[in-house]
Amino acid sequence: MPDVKISPSILSADFSNLGKEIQNLEKAKADLIHIDVMDGHFVPNITIGPSVINKLRKYTSLPFDVHLMISPVHDFIKNFADAGADIITIHPEATNDLVSSIKKIKSYNKKVGVSLNPETSVDKALSILSMIDLVLIMSVNPGFGGQKFMEETLEKVKVLRTEIDKKKFKTQIEIDGGINFENAKLAKEAGVNILVSGTTIFKENGGNLKKNIHLLRTG
Repeated sequence: MPDVKISPSILSADFSNLGKEIQNLEKAKADLIHIDVMDGHFVPNITIGPSVINKLRKYTSLPFDVHLMISPVHDFIKNFADAGADIITIHPEATNDLVSSIKKIKSYNKKVGVSLNPETSVDKALSILSMIDLVLIMSVNPGFGGQKFMEETLEKVKVLRTEIDKKKFKTQIEIDGGINFENAKLAKEAGVNILVSGTTIFKENGGNLKKNIHLLRTG
């Protein structure tokens, strides 16, 4: 089983010191920086917008893995592309035309992700796998950090892994929500390529970022 990439979620970082937190994550060997964007409408929380992402861009050369939990999402894609996102992940429920939104993200030379909430059918991603770079499986209901991992969402990972391997797609599978040292192993065994983790990376082992990232990657 190959090592997975680790995309720490800055939702669990110190928001008064985000630039330094991101630099510390890079030193700790993170592969990407996961940025959750919430609008208080699509999900019941509000986080940050493109202007903050733009300000953070200078602190690291790591790819910004931007998860847009906003609706309607289509008209905001350009703002996040211009702000410095490298991967833009959207929800099928947040756009009137998923294929059109995927094409719009690609038009800015950004990688495209599609995210599936726990209640969203895996079929929503299967039909567009050849068009996208990443499927983000939500293993909690989106909106807040620190929730309990929903193990049943791994069934979607297994279905996707089978289809991706069978058709030799390069699409990555990412998982986000309640990821800790124990269930990270289950996610990797199911076929995940990228682990998103916030609370575990920032809080476990006295906040030792390097140790926690290493344990998630190799444990």
